[in-house]
Amino acid sequence: MQHIIDRFIGYVTIDTESDASSNTTPSTEKQWDLANKLVEELKQIGLDDVTIDENAYIMATLPSNVDHEVPTIGFVSHFDTTPDFTGANIKPQIVKNYDGGDIILNAAQNIVLSPKYFEDLLQYKGQTIITTDGTTLLGADDKAGITEIVTAMEFLIANPEIKHGKIRIGFTPDEEIGRGAHKFDVAKFGADWAYTMDGSQIGELEYENFNAAGAKITFKGKSVHPGYAKGKMINSMLIANKFISKLPKDEVPERTKGYDGFFHVHHLNGSIEETVLELIIRDHDKKKFEKRKKLIEKITKKINKKFAKQFGEDIAVAEINDQYYNMKEKVEPVMHIVDIAEEAMKQLGITPLIKPIRGGTDGCQLSYMGLPCPNIFAGGHNFHGKYEYVPVESMQKAVEVIVKIAELTALKK
Repeated sequence: MQHIIDRFIGYVTIDTESDASSNTTPSTEKQWDLANKLVEELKQIGLDDVTIDENAYIMATLPSNVDHEVPTIGFVSHFDTTPDFTGANIKPQIVKNYDGGDIILNAAQNIVLSPKYFEDLLQYKGQTIITTDGTTLLGADDKAGITEIVTAMEFLIANPEIKHGKIRIGFTPDEEIGRGAHKFDVAKFGADWAYTMDGSQIGELEYENFNAAGAKITFKGKSVHPGYAKGKMINSMLIANKFISKLPKDEVPERTKGYDGFFHVHHLNGSIEETVLELIIRDHDKKKFEKRKKLIEKITKKINKKFAKQFGEDIAVAEINDQYYNMKEKVEPVMHIVDIAEEAMKQLGITPLIKPIRGGTDGCQLSYMGLPCPNIFAGGHNFHGKYEYVPVESMQKAVEVIVKIAELTALKK
């Protein structure tokens, strides 16, 4: 267990925050720091064909050790962390034999990780939990997944009596800004299917995710001295506010769960003359997804019609771009790959939690690129913020799941 802790901490203490405003791949230069470290580590543990391309995509091979034909499977994780919360100067804290009470993350700032608010903590009483110090995120999303894949490959190399087929591993940059699979060379990877190790709590197994789009609406206005503004001023910020009020008030992230879709306003920046509203659109159902996009267009058209005479041109301009789609469509025809992962968990005494992802992974894009790719738990909780934590025992179980999937895939039919 200490080996997993040391490896994980070695990864998370390297800042790999990605940046959506950058047009390079990787989006930040600092992602190379961990990428280059991983390349050397993969070589050291004995993997073959270790490569890193000009965009920091890493691939490596564990050769088959059986003499019969076996499908080539893959395991994928991303090494960037979200720009939603700082990933610089991470100082992990290790809580051994967790007693089920509050965990003080930062006494000076009175930041507490409490099971009264985060009830999932109570599942891990008696276990070893790694937390933040309350000032950064942890980076278990998805450095826990990387830790698990590397550790599983190391274990299989050290235990050749465990039979497996050819295994490919892939590590990607920029997943957190939606670009992790954009330059992934599926043909070069050469796997029949793969699994992303990028889920949350122990037991998660997911092959459904949101259909996703991003929308940017720009509102124009006219600035006039407020003392003489009657009938002349048009305040773009107030128009943006009116637009938001027309969205379904209960269809937001904080009021939805399961298969519920939502609209999420995440940026609003404006002045009298121009306001830019950015939001994301999510729904598992393709028809409902398309209906949500049409609602954005409908509200925009109504606003333009209302101000057509006064403003003289469109006062609101909506740009909607699809981001990714529900992988269910691509995985259902090959459901045996989900069945294998489910059986692996059952054989290890883990209760599979098969449920939809309320988000996306590299796997959803890879599935549409020809690499069916369900998602498996990596063990972390409360991603993208200072309350993030991961039980070490969950990471250990994820390692065992990877090994067991490799074993089950190699069984003679």
